[in-house]
Amino acid sequence: MQRKLTATSGKEIGFWRGWSIAVGCAIGSGVFMMPTLLAPYGMLGLAGWLTAGAGSLLVVLSLSRLARRIPKLGGPYAYVRAGLGDFAGFLIAWTYWIACIAAVAGIAIAFVGYLGFFFPFITESSVISLLVALVLVWSLVALNMRSVDGSGTFQVATTLLKILPLLVMIVMGFIHMEPEIMPPLNPTELHPIALLATVTTLVMWSFTGIETAAVPADNMAEPDKLIPRILLASVLTILVIYFLVSVTIALVVPADELLISTAPFSLAASKMMGPIGGAFITIGALVSTLGSLNANTLTAGNIPLAAAKDHLFPIRFATVSQAGTPTFSLMVAGCFVTALLLFNYTKGLVEAFTFMAMLSTLSTLMAYAFSAVAEFYFLKSDDPSPERNRAVGLSIAAFLYSFFAIWGAGAEVVFYSFLLIMVGMPFYALVREQK
Repeated sequence: MQRKLTATSGKEIGFWRGWSIAVGCAIGSGVFMMPTLLAPYGMLGLAGWLTAGAGSLLVVLSLSRLARRIPKLGGPYAYVRAGLGDFAGFLIAWTYWIACIAAVAGIAIAFVGYLGFFFPFITESSVISLLVALVLVWSLVALNMRSVDGSGTFQVATTLLKILPLLVMIVMGFIHMEPEIMPPLNPTELHPIALLATVTTLVMWSFTGIETAAVPADNMAEPDKLIPRILLASVLTILVIYFLVSVTIALVVPADELLISTAPFSLAASKMMGPIGGAFITIGALVSTLGSLNANTLTAGNIPLAAAKDHLFPIRFATVSQAGTPTFSLMVAGCFVTALLLFNYTKGLVEAFTFMAMLSTLSTLMAYAFSAVAEFYFLKSDDPSPERNRAVGLSIAAFLYSFFAIWGAGAEVVFYSFLLIMVGMPFYALVREQK
């Protein structure tokens, strides 16, 4: 049985569940696959963590201020629509939804890659890999359709479990480090600025997701106060963990071995702690990707719900179950994830994951950029003050950082993202006519 959602009666999400959504969504497949993706770029690849971390701080400061102004369901979508109007709101709802769907597909691929540590026959067959990924995706769609509370409890547990193996890797990595295998500064022919832009976009995949804490605002008590605290705590948590763990792996595993690995953390753990250590870290990676997958699935259901309530998505997306979950939206998201997996599994695990990561990151960066512009619009009407001047400067910096990272995505991913935006235009015209 379904009904239209007018308001969510329960307030199931507090600070720790909100923190677990943001951290759980961000700490997932990204950090566990990133050593392989960054290996060709040498030491400048590691510098991408610092650039992306500083940029992410600018972004969350902007989103925090917007959350105080507009504590509504939808996160970046709600902020952009309030500041820039329906069309801009639709673009962000559409592209951010695509970002979540691409993230779910990419994370499912990463999960399968780490599962191959225990069951090599899975990664040796593209058909079996695809089937395992599909079973995983639809299992979590079913979990999120069941209840918000059950999904939230699952998220807290997986987030806490995923941080433990990362801390173990940091400690063991510094104990077993071999400074002589540190890669060169720039082994590529790219200009350092172009290389830094590329790796920043890649690394941003590991930071995207922090904004998801702002999406289910209807399920929070006092979201205007809670969301800023969650965002700042989340980005600081993951920045410290990401940088330290990436440095330790670069000091343990030679770059030429990382280049061909589909489970770089397991490889590093095996070198430091033997087969038992490799198994332990692999289990941590599986739990981590599972939590990230759940958080992205939750967000993929809530973004169309928020847009449908504003009549920018078909009204069918505004229907929810008696448990308050957006069942129709989750089903559609599951179908799109299935299509993406079918179309991209021919690329191979690493290539398919890289494409999904870049597509999802680019779409999320568009939401960040539009949010910064929306904040600038709101600030124009505020009374002049030093605080407003600082906010204007930070919003401009957040926009410039987002633009820089979008540039680093490369022509192919930008082209596909543009095509996906064009695909959404007829839906916008249809919905506007209905409205």
